[in-house]
Amino acid sequence: MCSGDHDLVVPFMSTQAWIRALNYSIVDDWRPWWYGNGQVGGYTRTYSNRMTFATVKGSGHTGGQFTPEQCFAMFTKWISNLP
Repeated sequence: MCSGDHDLVVPFMSTQAWIRALNYSIVDDWRPWWYGNGQVGGYTRTYSNRMTFATVKGSGHTGGQFTPEQCFAMFTKWISNLP
């Protein structure tokens, strides 16, 4: 699950509150995820049900439109099961 940190339609804090309501334990707390030449693409938090919530730095509601390079890197890592 991901949210742009500049999303004004569904702010990442709202997504985070929804996840918190699910009562999953945090397995891996906030850490940066990287793309390109070692740039921070956002931050991730992993929960006990193997769900990962990622923020996309500088992105709005439609991530691929606002930050295509970061979103492509995040998607590629996800389908390749990489951190």
